[in-house]
Amino acid sequence: MKYDIIADNIIQWLKDYSKKSKTNGFVVGISGGIDSALTSTLCANTGLPTLCIDMPILQSKNEVNRASNHIKWLQKNFNNISHKSIDLNNVFSSFKSAVEKNNDQNNFLSLANSRSRLRMTTLYYFAGINNYLVVGTGNKVEDFGIGFYTKYGDGGVDISPIADLNKTDVFEISKTLGVIDEIIKAKPTDGLWDDGRTDEDQIGATYKELEWAMKQKVLNKSVGFTGREKKVIEILTKFNQQNLHKMIPIPIYKIPEELK
Repeated sequence: MKYDIIADNIIQWLKDYSKKSKTNGFVVGISGGIDSALTSTLCANTGLPTLCIDMPILQSKNEVNRASNHIKWLQKNFNNISHKSIDLNNVFSSFKSAVEKNNDQNNFLSLANSRSRLRMTTLYYFAGINNYLVVGTGNKVEDFGIGFYTKYGDGGVDISPIADLNKTDVFEISKTLGVIDEIIKAKPTDGLWDDGRTDEDQIGATYKELEWAMKQKVLNKSVGFTGREKKVIEILTKFNQQNLHKMIPIPIYKIPEELK
């Protein structure tokens, strides 16, 4: 793939979309991971105002430091970057105290997703007062393969510049644009859990394995595969099916013509 040309095309697409939508720039949530690093770098390259916001909620020190170092790198290299750090720890703690009823797995998952939704609310607040677009940071595997994102959390965005890039593409374009090494070398994580679990820990497969499975176009068809390949296809199929509600339009009841 011609990563430099793809990067240039995405940058131009961002500029054109902002102009068409009559918005002033972009706001991006910075997590310390590769996806938000690439997304913010692409936005920075447009020359349009780009607000980078880190929003720690019980984050590991490594994630916080990576986010901070990436933003410093952006500000050093681009004069259109502004930054806010919004500490959501107390907000989340208050929310958790108000709603937490038990300690089962569904409760833990709902609270994890609530972190993402608090961040989405924060991004849209700043987008609203600045007339900015909230820029999504999801890649192709997450958004269209396994649905590995929070509905109305990090899935609640205005535009998605990297949603047609596989994870390996994200890494390659990040290297092309000079994203700092500590971001590129970090293990991918959604940052929603206190125990620091990585994406691979949660999914049970690497992004490279999932990309391979997606290219086989074999959802629900693990016949003919054995061993690890069969297992990866089963993982892809399981996540795709359970998260399909995120990837399709909201169901709408249609009144039958004879009842109108």
